[in-house]
Amino acid sequence: MIGDGFVRAVEATLFASAEPLAPEEVALHVGEGDVRSAIAALAGQYAGRGIELVERGGRWHFQTAPDLAHLLRRTREEQRRLSRAATETLAIIAYHEPVSRAEIEAVRGVQMSRGTLDVLMEAGWVRPAGRREGPGRPLLYATTAQFLSHFGLGSRRDLPGMEDLRAAGLLDPVDMALHQLQLESANEQD
Repeated sequence: MIGDGFVRAVEATLFASAEPLAPEEVALHVGEGDVRSAIAALAGQYAGRGIELVERGGRWHFQTAPDLAHLLRRTREEQRRLSRAATETLAIIAYHEPVSRAEIEAVRGVQMSRGTLDVLMEAGWVRPAGRREGPGRPLLYATTAQFLSHFGLGSRRDLPGMEDLRAAGLLDPVDMALHQLQLESANEQD
């Protein structure tokens, strides 16, 4: 059993933090105790309320309930419209990370302008993720916790799969035929 004082300390730490925190980071502030149980208790207490305690990428933070977020916007945020190239690049990075620029270009089938990655990094959705061991040591790219938070994902495992995309009507017939050929080719090799 965790004490009320400990749960309150965890709550205060998460509330006051400007960034989402991992349980280990919370423990640095509140000391020894079952931080994970305290977070679970708080998440249950805040479920369905005006603010919620949510996990994004293994890190916890308070956020306005999605159905009430519109009440707090004084000015409408200008919606950022990504170009088709930026959207495709973001999807490739999200599904294949860490990935190099050359790999992104190979999947897209066209050369990518430098500005495409810059736009995604300015948005805070993509970050450099080190270098690949090999010729030229190319820079690798990966998504960020801000990407997960913006798109309401707990982790990359929550990204939609082929069946989800097909059910939503987001795959055109050419993509679906190509995917089917890839499946058949993989089955023949087995």
